[in-house]
Amino acid sequence: MATITVYSSKGGVGKTTLSVNLAWAAATLSARRTLLWDLDGQSAASFILAPDRKSGKKASEVIERDVAPEKLIVKTGIPRLDLLPADPSLRTLDLLFSELGAKKRLQKIAGELASLYDRIIVDCPPGLGVTADQIIQGSSLIVLPMIPSALSMRTADELREHLNERRKAGPPILPVFNLVDRRRLSHRQALDTAPDMSVVPMASVVEQMAERHAPLGAYAPKSAPAKAIADLWTGIEKRLSKGK
Repeated sequence: MATITVYSSKGGVGKTTLSVNLAWAAATLSARRTLLWDLDGQSAASFILAPDRKSGKKASEVIERDVAPEKLIVKTGIPRLDLLPADPSLRTLDLLFSELGAKKRLQKIAGELASLYDRIIVDCPPGLGVTADQIIQGSSLIVLPMIPSALSMRTADELREHLNERRKAGPPILPVFNLVDRRRLSHRQALDTAPDMSVVPMASVVEQMAERHAPLGAYAPKSAPAKAIADLWTGIEKRLSKGK
């Protein structure tokens, strides 16, 4: 089992849509038993994949170990793809972890799910706090989406330095240019400085995910963003295979 974390220190970079699409790619393109673990209190990924789920136990109860994660996991409409949903109880996740004092809580929970899934995709909440440190420790790979601009690249460099300090011999970091608009000069200039970086273009079909409650591959498989996601996932699988 491998855990892939989609992480950003700030919002607005397409973190959640990338998480959902990568989870779809794992389940569909690689036929992996896949879990999308939504840890963002805004629960956008949960809204996309399971808008009609019945609310019961709080997501924070899984973290507190009061409820087994299997009790909250729901099936999606996509074969081999399950969801461990988020809710507003996760909005104070940093505070919860500080109170618990359990530095490897997420890693242990993911380990317990290893017999059920081949891939766990984590939609991590933005920020550089205790939650991020927890997720970093238990990740096989960190996918770092960012908007292509000089400022974003500088922020990403600072973030990588922070992660490197915290993770020691932890997982590799895969930066990805996301929501790319080649009509913008700043985007083109950023792409020129990093020609080998993965690129996921911006398109109206991406914005439709929340309305359709589905990943791109389910309704726009031939779109440029869907093809870019497929290429990105192929690269991720190769990285994971080399890491074995």
